[in-house]
Amino acid sequence: MTTGIEGAKSLPALLFTLAAEAPDLPLIGYWRDAGWRKMSRGAFAQKVADAAAGLRQLGVMPGDRVLLVSENRPEFLVADTAIMSIGAVSVPTYTTNTVADHAHILRDSGARAVIASTAALVGRLRSAAAQVEGLDILICMEEAEAATPWAALETPADLAALMAEVEHIPEGRLACLIYTSGTGGPPKGVMLPHRSMLANCAAVRRIIGKIGIEGQGRYLSFLPLSHAYEHTVGGYLMPSAGVELVFSRGADKLLADFAEHRPHLITTVPRLFEVIRERVSAQVAKEGGAKQRLFDKALELGLRRLDGGRLGPIDWVMDKVLDRLVREKVRARFGGRIKALVSGGARLDPDLSGFFLALGVTVLQGYGQTEAGPVVSVNLPWNNDRRSVGKPLHGVDVKIAADGELLVRGDLVMDGYWNNPEATARSITVTPDDGLAWLHTGDVAELREGRIHITDRKRDFIKLKGGDMVAPSKIESLLAAEPEVAQVVAAGEGLTGVVALIVPAEGREGQVGDAVKRVNARLSTIERVRRFTPVTEPFTVENGLMTPTMKVKRRQVIERYASEIEALA
Repeated sequence: MTTGIEGAKSLPALLFTLAAEAPDLPLIGYWRDAGWRKMSRGAFAQKVADAAAGLRQLGVMPGDRVLLVSENRPEFLVADTAIMSIGAVSVPTYTTNTVADHAHILRDSGARAVIASTAALVGRLRSAAAQVEGLDILICMEEAEAATPWAALETPADLAALMAEVEHIPEGRLACLIYTSGTGGPPKGVMLPHRSMLANCAAVRRIIGKIGIEGQGRYLSFLPLSHAYEHTVGGYLMPSAGVELVFSRGADKLLADFAEHRPHLITTVPRLFEVIRERVSAQVAKEGGAKQRLFDKALELGLRRLDGGRLGPIDWVMDKVLDRLVREKVRARFGGRIKALVSGGARLDPDLSGFFLALGVTVLQGYGQTEAGPVVSVNLPWNNDRRSVGKPLHGVDVKIAADGELLVRGDLVMDGYWNNPEATARSITVTPDDGLAWLHTGDVAELREGRIHITDRKRDFIKLKGGDMVAPSKIESLLAAEPEVAQVVAAGEGLTGVVALIVPAEGREGQVGDAVKRVNARLSTIERVRRFTPVTEPFTVENGLMTPTMKVKRRQVIERYASEIEALA
């Protein structure tokens, strides 16, 4: 482990320390001008110094909030680090936001500056700015009319002077505002100090060291850097562990990027695993015959091992053979040297993760929240329980409240919600004996042998007409695992029973009822889906029914389909 990292008190200081210790090592890999490029640690640090000087010349002051609206690219991380280096506050924001979304964040944050990546985004942001007051600096990474060019942030500056300056940034200073994805209402600005994300970095570096890729691994960044998960993990954690950061070209090129870069780690969301499983299963079914039988046997034996079953001598030998005939080919889809695919952002169904684990691909489920830096817990390759979200990270305390809610405390906990003391008071409780802040996660959980088991969202419980409380996530995860179902939202508040809105899988539109029957057989009486209606339009980011990290916005779906739900009553 590099010697100066542990002493860093801010995110810029962390990356500058890396540059000082090994300036020629690659920091970022990225696609540009029809080819792959690399940026060294030293070159990155100089670009940050240049951008910091440029921001100051444009009038950005300490404490100013600066919106950063960009896809994953080197300029994102350069701008993010430069903003924090001069004491301003970075506000990473999704490129998929609507004009109304941008207007809300501009108004709520009081930002007076924006850095956008494209002319199209500049146009959208100008429309949003017309609805609020205070925005007077608009910078574009590419050519855009009436926007300050990125070249204004490329004037050579004194790197040594900025490095000395950031050494005095206190770890408690506000680093960024990250707006929650809004699955349950208008996004709130989560105030994350440097301390919060540095705690995450320090704790997870311990794990990366044990995995054996510290200083030599490669991480494929797929989720948007504007999300708290990727902002901390991809932007700062992986580089701090000496792991090269490579920006994927996007979902449509992800498998090609796996083959090209052969990464050791990737963090993603459950939806990606669903898509890959569908593709693998469809291809195997198409080939049929002996290949189908070998694949099915590899899956069967792998699941038996996962669940603690013993293999007889013949099955043991067959399992070893199938590792070479089947599992090696599956692992090759991920580049051949993947150490772990880490899932977060939403519940990962054990059957879905079991599919990959049985086929020799290490899938680890973690748990976190924007309000907690964001990583709270994660499973480990050598101690993996696919039915839990793992044990808390080093330095993280957890407990279960009387009503079953999971509470978290430690340096990772946010300072609160921006300009929202009421929401902050509801989410953070300070214990009078030690003054430590407990974060109310809103998740119902159990602790078993030190592992966290999330059972549901506290706020999402459905209260049926008879008073029974039903957890929708259990119903949704079981239905989503069925091949006939692409997406699902369970509802029923105030109704006599649970109903469901189901987006059928392509080509399986007439078979959804079969999936509901199979799932109902595994549910208790009050949990069973009484009626359902097919939904022809998938839930997407574009129609406002899914977050940029591919989580379905339950409340918005239920509101949009209120008449259909009422008809099912």
